[in-house]
Amino acid sequence: MRETGLTPSQLVFMQLLDDGAEHTAGAVAMRMGITQATTTSLIHKLEALGMVIRRRRDTDRRQVWLSLTDNGRKMLDIAPDGAHAQFHAQFSKLAEWEQLMLISALERVAAMLGTQDEAAAVLTSDADLAPDTEKEI
Repeated sequence: MRETGLTPSQLVFMQLLDDGAEHTAGAVAMRMGITQATTTSLIHKLEALGMVIRRRRDTDRRQVWLSLTDNGRKMLDIAPDGAHAQFHAQFSKLAEWEQLMLISALERVAAMLGTQDEAAAVLTSDADLAPDTEKEI
């Protein structure tokens, strides 16, 4: 954020558009794993900053196509690779069965945690999850 003034979510969103092609908002939302409402909010902010441009399809005005502007590409050039980019690079190198196994495990953990507030409570109180080794001794 210090380098670019953009949030990590905004940078990831822009990185998904950085292949020279146009993408629909729904396709980007699905790849990021975020809701359509969150996607719309990101698009509005990035469009106001001059990083992305929206174009309605001529044949179907309901469909919106997104692409990076020249300013958006310049911003990505100066943005450091974040944890998401490093993870993606390493994850892509895994065999397909390993990727599927990790995704399955993470989906199970997310389902176990439920809402975000409950997840934060579980993740910050590791003493409750750790076995009490002092009683066994």
